[in-house]
Amino acid sequence: MTRELGFAAVWIALAMSVYGIIAAVVGLKQQKRALVDSAFQTIYVNFALMTIATVAMVYGLVTHDFSIAYVAQVGSRSTPTFYTVISLWGALEGSILFWGWVLTMYSAVVVWTNRHRTGGLVPWSAVALMTICLFFFILLVGPANPWHLISPTPPDGPGPNPLLQNHILMAVHPPLLYLGYVGMSVPFAFAVGALMAGEIHSDDWIKLTRRWTLSAWALLSLAIIAGMWWSYEVLGWGGYWAWDPVENASFMPWLTATAFLHSVMVQERRGMLKLWNVNLILSTFLLTILGTFLTRSGIISSVHAFTTGTIGYYFLGFIALCLVVSLLLVGGNSEGLRSEGYLDSAASRETVFLFNNLFLTGFTFVVVLGTLFPLVAEAFKGVKVTVGAPFFNKMTIPLCVALLFLMGVGPSLPWKSTSREQLKKLFVLPSVVALVIAVLSVSFGMRDVYAIGAFTFAGFALTCNLREYVVGAQARTRAHGEMFPVALVRLVAANRRRYGGYLAHMGIITVAAAITASSTFRYEREATLKPGQAMPIKGDLSVRLKSLWGKDEPQREVVGADVEILHGATVVGMLDPRMNFYKTQNQPVPTPAVRSRPTGDVYINLMAFTPDGKSATLRVIIEPFVPWIWFGGLIVAMGAVVSAWPGSRRAAQDVAFARATPTPPLPLPTS
Repeated sequence: MTRELGFAAVWIALAMSVYGIIAAVVGLKQQKRALVDSAFQTIYVNFALMTIATVAMVYGLVTHDFSIAYVAQVGSRSTPTFYTVISLWGALEGSILFWGWVLTMYSAVVVWTNRHRTGGLVPWSAVALMTICLFFFILLVGPANPWHLISPTPPDGPGPNPLLQNHILMAVHPPLLYLGYVGMSVPFAFAVGALMAGEIHSDDWIKLTRRWTLSAWALLSLAIIAGMWWSYEVLGWGGYWAWDPVENASFMPWLTATAFLHSVMVQERRGMLKLWNVNLILSTFLLTILGTFLTRSGIISSVHAFTTGTIGYYFLGFIALCLVVSLLLVGGNSEGLRSEGYLDSAASRETVFLFNNLFLTGFTFVVVLGTLFPLVAEAFKGVKVTVGAPFFNKMTIPLCVALLFLMGVGPSLPWKSTSREQLKKLFVLPSVVALVIAVLSVSFGMRDVYAIGAFTFAGFALTCNLREYVVGAQARTRAHGEMFPVALVRLVAANRRRYGGYLAHMGIITVAAAITASSTFRYEREATLKPGQAMPIKGDLSVRLKSLWGKDEPQREVVGADVEILHGATVVGMLDPRMNFYKTQNQPVPTPAVRSRPTGDVYINLMAFTPDGKSATLRVIIEPFVPWIWFGGLIVAMGAVVSAWPGSRRAAQDVAFARATPTPPLPLPTS
């Protein structure tokens, strides 16, 4: 019954999507509001149907209904309930089901929150969202159908991929990634809606798009940080970013969305970069679909990837369709995408944003090239080519250093133009801070030019962004007689978007500086020890193997080591790195143990052991300032929340009354 209910819900949702698309298009063309409203209703119904299908799958997993193909693929009676539930997104079919549910949820929220908005933007956006939904419903009844009947019903299943049930972050990283990925469908839909409705010249659609993009960007930022943390805590290699193709797949749309969030301010303020903004939105969505294709087509080898049969062709076809439609829509609206303003001076905020766009777009191109080149080379030449971290580091580190510099210059410069006197006043203090950091870096023995540059410009940018808070709060203190903390809070509350952006900048600067420090000052050592033996690490720091132990858990067998961390002769901590042995995995899955402090981590991995427990091989890594990567990611998310937080209703009404031209109740057909 569970299988039939879930499968029927998806089929009905597919049929409803077809009806909704037809009803919306006919209603728009024939000026029939009732048909458009009925199309909106189908979006709500589809959300309910996909909720039923998702709950049915979770119920099947929890009750171990192995007659359902997906449950038989990832379920196991020995898997703890928590990991059983989150195995919903642990393999191809379940992840597509979860994607479809998130997409219908976003679609319902978009339509509900904008249901009273006049004009054709929302109806055409709903058509775009329903079309995307239709594609995923086709996958769910076709190549990614999780509801196949298994007969005879097996008594048990293999359980989820061991890597995906080895850490609590499995419950965090994928949902955040889907919320960020799928959230980029909404800005795409608004862009398509504005182009279809002929409202691309209006500021209304770009304001809606900015807020939705910011929300999705924040979730995607958290997803990337959580993925780095998961890799660091689970895979046992002591790193957090390997330029893996699937890591790159999540990073590419983040880069283009970041570029859009900066250049959209230029459009709102100066009427410039309209074509840039539309193309950035469309590209961001296409890159999310490309990333999904890379993950689920089976053409790449990755710990993140799902492998399957023909589903990759469906994604390629959908990418081609979206690309062709996007090009036609942009080409057909070229007049409305002309810039109204122009650059007044090289020393202006809009000029910095233009360079920011160029660097971020170049960054995206490098990542796309390095990710896809091996696939293209193998497809056309039959030659396996590997593009690894050295290529990406060589090409992207200079861009990162340049972006750090722009992150400081952009907030400091005013719009339009800046005088020489203003430039001196704005950049004397940040330049002094940067110079001091550069001198200290060299004096402490650093010789890597890019590492010195990263620290230098991180200090420069952080000073510039912090100064914006200080100067603004001091101005309020003088004007209103407020205490500095009160003035600071009210300053941010009065201009959440601006100061939330500065906070996000400081988070990214923190992440960049922490990555530079952990990469530059990382130290590791490996040795085989007997219980009671110690291994010196660095300075007064050493580790001592206390004992080896083993235990049985329902879904696995565990061998662990108790390791003491010594500072001189004093025990300052205890860690227990482990090896987990799963029945379905030939190789053991390591679980490193990490002792985190603000200054960095002690990271210990159990590499090998003798069966009699008389010795073990330990790998110890000193990772300076790694916790600041995770903390910086949290600051980025906080900045995005502050920036996206809606203002008062009074302010919203003022904006509404200030619109230059009203939109018609329903759009006329565009030729």
